[in-house]
Amino acid sequence: MSVAEALATRLSIRDFLPEPVPPALIRRVLAAASRAPSGGNLQPWHVDVLAGEPLAALKLRMQGRFESGEAEPSDYDVYPKELVAPYRDYRFQVGEDMYALMGIPREDKAARRAWFARNYQFFGAPMALFCSVDRRMGPPQWSDLGMFLQSVMLLLREEGWDSCPQECWAAYPRTVGDFIALPPERMLFCGMAIGRRNPAHPVNALVSRRASLEEFARFHGA
Repeated sequence: MSVAEALATRLSIRDFLPEPVPPALIRRVLAAASRAPSGGNLQPWHVDVLAGEPLAALKLRMQGRFESGEAEPSDYDVYPKELVAPYRDYRFQVGEDMYALMGIPREDKAARRAWFARNYQFFGAPMALFCSVDRRMGPPQWSDLGMFLQSVMLLLREEGWDSCPQECWAAYPRTVGDFIALPPERMLFCGMAIGRRNPAHPVNALVSRRASLEEFARFHGA
């Protein structure tokens, strides 16, 4: 698979088959992804991988936490507090497209909340990872995390596997931090579901709409 093919077929998968992910595969992928660009070669990423009984235990714990409605102080805002156009429109559209595929209308708040709860079950994925970063790091190092995580996702596609990056886990930094024994000097950045996509589930037909090249790029002398 070429890089272009991996990029084109990488989707945020939201329903997974139960097939276990081979431990050797995720080790190989993470080792290869460590070659991602990193300013000053700081390599600020830290990863915790969960599968089997530990993953099942976290899913059970999160089911109770989500149902309780108890909030935890987040270390960062996933989205700006005032999301303006066109970014607000992009976010709204992908949400509407996703729920339309599943036949969940906007007014059915209970069904939408039940679907959102699946985030904290990793959409049934048999493997998950958490990425954390030293709290002393700043925005440039956060961009390094993004390049590392993108590399992980593309390498998974090359191997025929799928993923879903999940910043929603930033809403439960204490619960996750306690579970994986995260050192106090590290901040939870995101989670990621890993497995094989379920081709029968309608949500996996979602392909988010993207702006045209002319809308986001300007060329100067090129």
